[in-house]
Amino acid sequence: MKTKDISEAKDPDMRASMAALQRASLLARKTAIQTGTHLVIVKDGRMLRISPEELRQRAEPTDAPISSRPNPKPSNPSRPTRKA
Repeated sequence: MKTKDISEAKDPDMRASMAALQRASLLARKTAIQTGTHLVIVKDGRMLRISPEELRQRAEPTDAPISSRPNPKPSNPSRPTRKA
């Protein structure tokens, strides 16, 4: 039985899931580098720990720091604010 490519799924959430997983993976790697902790992954059925130093070496130079990314949901100035 041949499996279909997820990018051809009928459900739009399923089609978008691969991109979401890739974003989560990148964020996990950046967080591990920033906090100096190992990243734990499973590859070929084996659990591996990747050091922050190795993650730094593997990082692409085009990866912008998380803090320099634009805010994906800008605040809505037309939305009324609540008073406490």
